[in-house]
Amino acid sequence: MIRSLCILSALLLLAACGGGGGGGGGSSSSGSTGTTPPPATLTNFVSMIVDNGPAALNTGPDAYTSDDAAFVTVTICAPGSTTNCQTIDHVLVDTGSVGLRLIQSVVTPSILSTLPLEKDASNNPVGECYGFVDGYVFGSVRQADFTIGGEKVADMPLQVIGDTGAFTGVPASCSSGGGADDNTVQSFGANGIIGIGVTTTDCGSDCTVSGGFAAAIYYDCPSTGCSTIITRTASAAAPFQQLPNPVAAFSVDNNGTILSFPSVPKAGEATLTGTLYFGIGTQTNNGLGSATVLTTTNSDNANGAGLVTATYKGASLPESFLDSGSNAYYFIDSTIAECTETGFEGYYCPETDLNLTPTIEGQNGVTASGAFTLENAQTVFTNNYPVAPGIGANPNTLSFQPYPNSFDFGLTFFYGRNVYTAIEGRTAGSATGPYFAY
Repeated sequence: MIRSLCILSALLLLAACGGGGGGGGGSSSSGSTGTTPPPATLTNFVSMIVDNGPAALNTGPDAYTSDDAAFVTVTICAPGSTTNCQTIDHVLVDTGSVGLRLIQSVVTPSILSTLPLEKDASNNPVGECYGFVDGYVFGSVRQADFTIGGEKVADMPLQVIGDTGAFTGVPASCSSGGGADDNTVQSFGANGIIGIGVTTTDCGSDCTVSGGFAAAIYYDCPSTGCSTIITRTASAAAPFQQLPNPVAAFSVDNNGTILSFPSVPKAGEATLTGTLYFGIGTQTNNGLGSATVLTTTNSDNANGAGLVTATYKGASLPESFLDSGSNAYYFIDSTIAECTETGFEGYYCPETDLNLTPTIEGQNGVTASGAFTLENAQTVFTNNYPVAPGIGANPNTLSFQPYPNSFDFGLTFFYGRNVYTAIEGRTAGSATGPYFAY
């Protein structure tokens, strides 16, 4: 059955929530196929799929299937090689974090051994802790040639979550933040995550000085283990130190992304396909058109980049965001009944569908509707469909990090829309990022 699981997305200082991973692509069994792919001469896109998640999720006593998580397939190669490569499916697409992160058990040993460990000024390997709203990941920083769709980055740093050797012991300064150590496919809910948020690197100027920051901390990792926090420069071009936003590191189509999904019927669907386009206004297939641009906070903001203001039932929530890595709408409303069935605690279960009408305002003062219909989660989940629109949850009940000023518009908000995410400081169409648009 589908297990309700909030997984992984980090929005710089403010962490969001994400969804699970998958085990094989395909077209929708109910006939939905997403947008029509662009002509074959264009390669700035890749197919996304929402399905049951990676095969590893359905294995063993804790088996479960994913819900409302969008996945892509990526390829990594040993630097400089065109043959020593591995293609990895069901990597979670996340507009709320930055960087490529793969679970160690997913990367074959023959490939892993050829991915160089990034070294620091002491010639020791570099490790990283990356925080999410419900836990953290820790592992090595390695380098690989990276390909997704028709886009490539040479010698790009990525994180190998749960790597062995010096990275086996998680530093206390990482685990003390609380939550689970999400170092397996089942605990993480995916084979990996590709963070394509609004910043060019995962830590920015915060990691250029000692101490790191709330979501990302880099470590010096001699053979005795990782404990000393180190600084890393912020660059989305070689020579890299921090994990870059892979899109920002492309040589072209590097100013943002578009997530495009078809609408989903109220009852949900067994699978759903969409298209992830790279670049905004860089090709004939990724124009901004008439989309409403909502600029977000930038990386100088004390609460992090990528934030907009949602207004919900008269309350202003200035730390809100659009987050494809979240598998539901996450917001606080004590007037809505929550589910009582074991395993679904925290999800909303209104007696009848509720037409909710939040609005979203950008830093530029422009507003757009965030309206949606909230359904009874228990009723929807009984269909056992991994594509379930209209699902919401209370982050307080789920014991997330503090959430009083936030409204998280998760993947279900992206259904039936083209949602643009523009990268900070880069001109994208008629506006400059960071922004969301739809």
